[in-house]
Amino acid sequence: MKNNFKVIAFDADDTLWVNETFFRETEEQFCELLADFSTSEEIMKELFATEIRNLEEYGYGTKGFVLSMIETALKITDNRVPQPTLEKIIKLGKTQINQPVELLEGVVDILEYLTQKGYKLIVATKGDLLDQERKLKKSHLENFFHHVEVMSNKNKADYRKLLKHLDIAPEDFLMIGNSYKSDIEPVLEIGGFGIHIPFHVTWEHEKATENEEHPNWIKMDSVSKLRSVL
Repeated sequence: MKNNFKVIAFDADDTLWVNETFFRETEEQFCELLADFSTSEEIMKELFATEIRNLEEYGYGTKGFVLSMIETALKITDNRVPQPTLEKIIKLGKTQINQPVELLEGVVDILEYLTQKGYKLIVATKGDLLDQERKLKKSHLENFFHHVEVMSNKNKADYRKLLKHLDIAPEDFLMIGNSYKSDIEPVLEIGGFGIHIPFHVTWEHEKATENEEHPNWIKMDSVSKLRSVL
């Protein structure tokens, strides 16, 4: 892989800091709240279907997740969900939003290394703007990045818009992230490069078949290993 990129972009959730783990913990507690009405398997199935239906209206992030939990609770209970249970669901969402930011191992060291090497670093993530801004501030990583782009989605059109804003060609752009579907595949399709660093927990919606033969991307198991290619 080439290493003379003009811009290196990092995804945020589960690339710089822990995120999906908190969703899983909240889902488990949500299922416990509705245990009198259905099984965990059926509740999770309905919650996932509701989240996917709501993506176009709510986008990604905890706020949309909480609204989907409320909608799921209403459906699972046939609109008989107790008010205290609804209050607990809302509290689950607020607790998740206010979780401390837990940086992944090696993130600070690699950002310092890439900065010293002279790379221009940015954040390119999707989700709720306020939530992502809050997490970035809590992370104390802001000074490493020249630009922060919170995207409503991550498809080819979104990346083309980002590259136009950055005024660079796709071949000068490297995207680093935990999701092949969102962080790697669309970047490859427009002529850019990617480094996939999977997180141990992946949301079902982010799973995709990887094009292992494409020459513009590699997979590694730790952010620290970026030193070996950059």
